Amino acid sequence: VDRAFPRSARGALKIARTLVALVTLLCFVASGAHEAYVALAGMETVITVLFLLLYLLRLDARMRFLFWPLADICNSVIAALCLLVVCLFAIIIKTNKGTLAGGVLGLILLVLCLVDVALLCKKISLDKARGRSAPAK
Repeated sequence: VDRAFPRSARGALKIARTLVALVTLLCFVASGAHEAYVALAGMETVITVLFLLLYLLRLDARMRFLFWPLADICNSVIAALCLLVVCLFAIIIKTNKGTLAGGVLGLILLVLCLVDVALLCKKISLDKARGRSAPAK
């Protein structure tokens, strides 16, 4: 277990994303919102928990068949796009206060996804040499 990960910026952000996604899911479920809203919030909660466990248990270092930070970036970008569409619909339609609250929390989750993408892009550098020194220019 990586005890330093939850205290890092990325770890705190993953925990915040998980909690906001869970509260968004609860708002949509409690308000009886459309199934698409519930499904998106549920998928985001589960996928974020899985990435949190992946980094917390250091499974990304053991399972090297996939470049996990890039997979995490793809997940965050796709989630942000889906959250933008679904949460704007939830806010515009606002069948009740629970749907409106879920939509607003979903937009907060969208911002957290974009911050996660920015942190992950800083973490990986695609132009540096891997495993050996880059030749001097």
